Amino acid sequence: MMKKAILSSLATIAVFALLSGCASSVNGMDLSDAAVQEKMKGSNPASLPSGHTDGGASVHDPSIIRAEDGTYWIFGSHMAAAQSDDLRHWTGVFSGVSRHNKLFSNLFSEESNAFSWVGKNSEGGYSVWAPDIIYNKAMQKYCMYFCTSSTYVKSSLCLAVSDSVNGPYEYKGRLLDSGFTRLDAKKGKVDIMNYVADETELKTRYLNLSDYNNMKWPNAIDPTVFYDKDGRLWMVYGSWSGGIFLLELNEETGEVIHPARDDADGVDAYFGKHLISGNHQSCEGPWIQYDATTGYYYLFVSYGSLTAEGGYQIRLFRSENPDGPYTDPSGQTLGGSHQEKVGLKMIGNYTFPSLDVTYMAPGHNSALEDEDGKLYLVYHQRFANHGEYHEPRVHQLFRTQNGWLVAAPFETSGETLAENGYTLSDIVGTYYTVDHGIDISADVPKDKSISLQPDGGIYAVTDEAGADRSDSASAATGTQSEEEKTVRKNSVTPLGDRIGGFELVPDSPYLNLTLEDDSYKGIAIRMTDEAGNPVMCFSVCGDNNETVWGVHYLAE
Repeated sequence: MMKKAILSSLATIAVFALLSGCASSVNGMDLSDAAVQEKMKGSNPASLPSGHTDGGASVHDPSIIRAEDGTYWIFGSHMAAAQSDDLRHWTGVFSGVSRHNKLFSNLFSEESNAFSWVGKNSEGGYSVWAPDIIYNKAMQKYCMYFCTSSTYVKSSLCLAVSDSVNGPYEYKGRLLDSGFTRLDAKKGKVDIMNYVADETELKTRYLNLSDYNNMKWPNAIDPTVFYDKDGRLWMVYGSWSGGIFLLELNEETGEVIHPARDDADGVDAYFGKHLISGNHQSCEGPWIQYDATTGYYYLFVSYGSLTAEGGYQIRLFRSENPDGPYTDPSGQTLGGSHQEKVGLKMIGNYTFPSLDVTYMAPGHNSALEDEDGKLYLVYHQRFANHGEYHEPRVHQLFRTQNGWLVAAPFETSGETLAENGYTLSDIVGTYYTVDHGIDISADVPKDKSISLQPDGGIYAVTDEAGADRSDSASAATGTQSEEEKTVRKNSVTPLGDRIGGFELVPDSPYLNLTLEDDSYKGIAIRMTDEAGNPVMCFSVCGDNNETVWGVHYLAE
């Protein structure tokens, strides 16, 4: 998190030579020029329109797919689906767990066994959650993987197929069950006995006394499916309980390939390979995205509780192989404890001055690489003071110079990275920042103001009069350079301590920041906020597993 202590020694950054004979110039910018001062100060967001995007639909746990006609579809829990042409405005198409919902053709038929293991939920109805749809190239079918559930451990992973992305989907069968007891297995209610030698192995491996050991083994929900770089098909799944697991699928049938047991590699003959988490800590909604540009498989998961006050958030790991190991920027993988310190926190609760809402509990995401190569993060979003109402949100994702992913601070509106980057004069100015931190809580980080100045310094913005700041920590320690003195003398924004530095990577959109003792890498992007105001933004992440966003409201 950003602190108030000064970083008295900064890495040397690439700067232009000072213009000789001009005491108000730094790196080619005349800081006494009124136009330059106005540009750096930017617009006061209090004088700008505020707002947020109305998503138009409500789809929980949205999984995205691009249809052949170029439209986008999201499918979510409770048999909900919506369609969009622009990734911003969605029209609901299906909703509600009912035989009258045309998303499925036969889910509730007498022949269906989708609910034969889980039964009804505590409210007397059926739970159909978290679908994911992929076009199976071998089957030439759209395959929907989804789950039915009745308790926090009693669940089934299921498969349905269709000739069209929008269905109807024909239910084909259950693939995997969790939450069984010794008696359930003995009576053949689930097929686990096909994967153990005898009842003794069942008891010692999968059960705690006679009940399911959910501290070690998964809750069979939240399936998502992906092709690896070699064309093999995989399913990742799991929520809380024993963590996140991975199974290979038979592309010809869409069904599970049960592997040989390999305890040394964390591979179970029934549930597959254990990837991360366990001990019933919050970790769910896994999504693996292979990116040919970086060569990494990115594993997204959600921490916290999904309610508005539950601290729901999106975390990221990566691996060079589909079956791991998956690590975060600090080099750690998620075991069974201390989860708040592990995993790159991409996005949590936040707001900005031009938003008329506070966004809460973003999570259970999917991702999309569009035909133009742009990457997108798709998730459901709750709002402060709006109960548990939620809408889909889509933010563009960007690759950092060291191969991590960061999201734009605002919902996508057609923005495009400047391949050749930006000039110093494009970047400098006052930024409102959000440090997403690593906490798992209902807290909303306060946006803080910083100033990126032409000397490559990052300064705290204060409400104190006088930009000279001769009592600053840098002045007190004798580290105040001539450039810093010039910056302070000419700044129209009151500057506090110098708290870091920044560097533009030449001929690229990459931006490196130092804030206190932490270094961050990311990108700069010009876009519009959700009220239509032009903004210059940065999105960076560090080895401390924190993501920092910055927004400069342009004076246009």
